[in-house]
Amino acid sequence: MKLTINLDDALLDRVVAITGASTKTEAITMALREIDRKARLIEVLRGGLGATTSELKSMFDDASAPERFRTTGSWEPPARVAETPAPYNVTANP
Repeated sequence: MKLTINLDDALLDRVVAITGASTKTEAITMALREIDRKARLIEVLRGGLGATTSELKSMFDDASAPERFRTTGSWEPPARVAETPAPYNVTANP
């Protein structure tokens, strides 16, 4: 469908960059699909999954530790490395 609308240019540019879309139309379509997906997910969750709180908790791997994402404010898990982390302000000898 062809439609003429006024959009915030800076917002649209950010959405294009975030989505990696090759066109503005593609970026808008992706954004609309994401809004629709979230709305449908909320609808399903509000309807309930038929599981108790303890059953829901048991459905997730303990290693995923969703509560740590709430405390860090980031959905990215902390990086894990094989080496023991060095304390801050320690420099290697040249």
